[in-house]
Amino acid sequence: MNSASVAGDVSKDSSTLFGHPTGLFTLFFAEMWERFSYYGMRALLVFYMTKGVLAYNDSRAYTVYGAYTALVYMTPFIGGMLADRLLGQRIAVIIGGLLMAAGHLIMGVADPNAFYLALALLIVGNGFFKPNISTIVGTLYPAGSHRRDGGFTIFYMGVNLGAAMSPLLCGYIGETYGWHFGFGLATIGMMIGLAVFVMPNLVTQALIGAGAMGAVFALLYYRPDNTTAILWNAFVAVCLVIAGFISISALARGGLPATAGAAKKPVSLKTVSIVLLGVLVAIAILMQFVSGFSLLTSDKQPVQLVASSTIEEFKRGGTFTKIAAVFLEEISKPAGLLLTVTGILAFGYLITKTFVLDTIARHRMFVVLTLMFFSMLFWAFFEQAGSSLNNFADRNVDRVAETRSISEDDVGQTIRIQPTQEQLGYSNGNTVFTLDQLDALRSVDNNKANVGFEIEWNVNQDNIGMGVATRSQELAASMFQSVNAVCILIFGLVFTSLWTFLGARGLEPPTPVKFALGLIQLGLGFAVFWYGAHVSDSRGMVAAGWLVLGYVLHTTGELCLSPVGLSMVTKLSPKVLVSTVMGAWFLATAFSQYLAAIISQFTGVEHGGGDENVIPIPLETVHVYGDVFKQIAIAAGICGLICLAISPLLMKWMHSDMPEDSGDTVAGGH
Repeated sequence: MNSASVAGDVSKDSSTLFGHPTGLFTLFFAEMWERFSYYGMRALLVFYMTKGVLAYNDSRAYTVYGAYTALVYMTPFIGGMLADRLLGQRIAVIIGGLLMAAGHLIMGVADPNAFYLALALLIVGNGFFKPNISTIVGTLYPAGSHRRDGGFTIFYMGVNLGAAMSPLLCGYIGETYGWHFGFGLATIGMMIGLAVFVMPNLVTQALIGAGAMGAVFALLYYRPDNTTAILWNAFVAVCLVIAGFISISALARGGLPATAGAAKKPVSLKTVSIVLLGVLVAIAILMQFVSGFSLLTSDKQPVQLVASSTIEEFKRGGTFTKIAAVFLEEISKPAGLLLTVTGILAFGYLITKTFVLDTIARHRMFVVLTLMFFSMLFWAFFEQAGSSLNNFADRNVDRVAETRSISEDDVGQTIRIQPTQEQLGYSNGNTVFTLDQLDALRSVDNNKANVGFEIEWNVNQDNIGMGVATRSQELAASMFQSVNAVCILIFGLVFTSLWTFLGARGLEPPTPVKFALGLIQLGLGFAVFWYGAHVSDSRGMVAAGWLVLGYVLHTTGELCLSPVGLSMVTKLSPKVLVSTVMGAWFLATAFSQYLAAIISQFTGVEHGGGDENVIPIPLETVHVYGDVFKQIAIAAGICGLICLAISPLLMKWMHSDMPEDSGDTVAGGH
């Protein structure tokens, strides 16, 4: 049964709400909870590696993070193939959901082997889940349906609602009460998403309602005692209530048809067993790749395929030589080498095939490959969110609404306070208070169960002006990762309407110009981060508004580039190569994730005192981040201007006045 026949069967029997199949709203909540679990774990991942039992320094944490996020984007290509040829999308989604739930659950075990096993489970599970649930959305609509794009827009809103909730719940609770609580919430979210997908319609409605109400309660109860946090969480809670009400109403008319995502033919137990055996092998292999094969070494350090002496020699050179050394160091690690070799083979194959196409198809492939390159650069810069920007928010963004400040009258006294970010960089007696000290006080074994604990503080003259606040008035750093998703919820339909409005008047920017606008806005966002660091206060702290404004600009840039990317691939790629090109698009995204980790290496702070777990005071780290963000802003802006400059040529090569299948043959007409 091909996708067209599946779509026909499904759409024929499916009831609708607002013109869309009711099964869409089942998938909306299944994907929302899956993204809740994924982004909830991502919000905590770098912090867990640097502050938890692993105690990694910035460099190693960024490397593992990059390997994980890159491999997460590699596996959907394989998961999609297995679903198409053997399992069907429905079974693949179930396998993926179970693997991911197991990964989130194991993540809470404080052991390096368990940690890498959890990452491998998440990588493989995502490969089964992510591509196939999106494919099922497409099968709900008949071929040529004008409502399909609207359906994917609704589905995309579910993705971002889950991404908005997760840092506010998993991130806040994990940072405040303990890592295992944050990862536990991610596990619960994944299990709810899977249950929504597989359970009967009536049970699905109950799960949607119960899950939404539970999340709303948690959003309103488990949050900082801060006006901004209250309003932010309340907005997400309202969105969730509205989505839940609409989905329950839709499912009252009918649920996800049994034929949605069904395999082409009955799937035997033998087939499933063979696939699961392959899954076990893949998990074992990916554990090694994501760890840098450190699990096989006696000192538990990542394997380096280029001699350390060579890299150190490079680092002693000039600026460009140092940059080359960092790239060489990361690319020569197992995950980087795997991506590089795969990329060279894949894009070498595509380039070879491009030059044997007829003129129109060849020109269009030039456009696809060029914009794929610019997209890769965009996401390499954009994906600093989970690594360097996360640490920047933790170490240098003022996240506390203090109740009062230390005055002259307090000098010489010993007071009891709840330690917060406000104390960073100040002296408690003769000891300078640093972030690693604060994290130690808040460690799981000590005070995470007692959020409001107090310490004695010996006030001296240098403390005048230091803020005093309660822990409940401090925003968790990971909560800022929800800004992008919330802005997409706010601006997504605005941009859709804007393009429609401009298109009706013949003013809509062509795809290459949208890519250029996306890169330029991304650069402006990093310029805002740099400026915030530049105007930081005397302690090296940056006003939170600069971080939020930068994220807003990143979101508007994303909305210019991301939604048109996949559409561009399907429209311009020759039909004989479209699946391969789509796989290459995701491979480029995987490589961009690894590039993002390499870029973040330049923000790794120097740890003082001979102890790699000592984090310097904010005044010593703020310009480390600011200088790198400035360089990213310049690079993104230049890339955007180059893309804009070559847009006329790319628009000419798109041959928009010709049918999509024009020139869909090799040179000579064969």
